[in-house]
Amino acid sequence: MSLPADFSLEGRVAVVTGAAGLIGRHHCSALREAGAVVILVDLNEAALGAALAGLTERDGPEAIAFRADLTSESDLTALRDMIRAQCGRLDVLVNNGAINDKVETRTTGVEATRFENFPLEEWRRVIDVNTTGVFLPSRILGSDMARAGRGSIINVASTYGIVGPDQSLYVKPDGTRTMFKSPAYPSSKGAVIAFTRYLAAYWGQAGVRVNTLVPGGVEAGQEPWFLAEYGRRTPLGRMAQPDDYRGAVVYLASDASRYVTGSTLVVDGGFTAW
Repeated sequence: MSLPADFSLEGRVAVVTGAAGLIGRHHCSALREAGAVVILVDLNEAALGAALAGLTERDGPEAIAFRADLTSESDLTALRDMIRAQCGRLDVLVNNGAINDKVETRTTGVEATRFENFPLEEWRRVIDVNTTGVFLPSRILGSDMARAGRGSIINVASTYGIVGPDQSLYVKPDGTRTMFKSPAYPSSKGAVIAFTRYLAAYWGQAGVRVNTLVPGGVEAGQEPWFLAEYGRRTPLGRMAQPDDYRGAVVYLASDASRYVTGSTLVVDGGFTAW
């Protein structure tokens, strides 16, 4: 399928962190289909290999996998050096990697997720990955964009960076609570939105655009009662499908959004409208 010229990423190089995750894989395929060379970055080496294999089954520009800890300066410096050596440029950075406590993958008891009991070490872990894991790639990789005088950074936040978690979503129809959404995740995602505005103002004259993509919850094997409750809470009546963000990512990465920076693009089925 041909794209309007403004949406084309032909000849450009894009990095996606959290590339092996649920929506990260779709970010990668959307950028690749728009013409970009895509560098998949993730900490989980096995999942990263599977994501790369799935991406390269289809025709398109080159794709490269690189294992990195987003909180490690040395890992990200090595990534930058690889990009310089193999690609010679970087045009798009999608800061998608994050830790999220999900209802479908909860591993702790309800009381451990209650705010009054929330562990300090878990707070620090989530804040570090979700905020430092945006700051460091932006500083280390984005600096090359600024020196080149061009580029687009897309920081992926969450509806819970805009509105407080609706804790009633995590209560079954029989009144049994499954979890409390943590205080760390919304706090970290709110910080991502603030950081986006900082960096957009800081690097605007350097030609680097910085925007936030705010996705809503994604359907990923949750129990029927949760899907129904989330749909009731959302004007479009459903959770997102993993590929519902493809168009938004290509838009923010491409010249179609060339006069957009410091913005927060909310793609949530209307979840934050109520």
